[in-house]
Amino acid sequence: MFDYNLAHWITFFTAAILLNLSPGPDMIFIVSQTSKRGIRSGFASVFGIWIGTFVHVIFAALGLSAILMTSALAFSIVKWIGAIYLIWIGIQSIRSKGSNNFKIDDDVATKNLYKSLRQGFLVSLLNPKVAIFFLAFLPQFVEPFAGTVSSQLFLHGSLIIVVAAFIEIPMILISGKLINYLTKNEKVSLWLDRGLGSLLVLLGLKLATTNN
Repeated sequence: MFDYNLAHWITFFTAAILLNLSPGPDMIFIVSQTSKRGIRSGFASVFGIWIGTFVHVIFAALGLSAILMTSALAFSIVKWIGAIYLIWIGIQSIRSKGSNNFKIDDDVATKNLYKSLRQGFLVSLLNPKVAIFFLAFLPQFVEPFAGTVSSQLFLHGSLIIVVAAFIEIPMILISGKLINYLTKNEKVSLWLDRGLGSLLVLLGLKLATTNN
């Protein structure tokens, strides 16, 4: 079971790295949360995104993602909910008041962590393009006699999340280095929030105009 050759793994991990390096709502959201609320919120948002992505992996392994691919109604419902959510988060960021969010008490900081975790989860879960991508991408790495199709899909989908850890964690740490600068430069922080928020709004609009 899970008997693959070296060429298989080289091809898969190369594709997985390129996938995780491509910019998207998840990456913009991670940078936004880290810059706005600090490294801990950045990690919370990443964990939320990983949980949401893992749900997509399970759906792909069980074949449930096929529903989104074949049902225009199901795809449209998830697409519009996801698009509205991205736009809403973007507007919140645009309306924020910059770096004073860093100077908060422990209770508010804890609430921010849960908020980042929840929002990250929903950003990933409510993106139907993720589900369809997994359904189209993962089957390419299914090998005859290497195990059941569902177990192979689950393995490779889970490994994509592992690869993401090696890319997104350094991204959080790099973004976190902006914190000291931003806390002393509220105007820069304000315009960074507006810029990242605008990107989230644009990504939401792009998702809204995506066809199945």
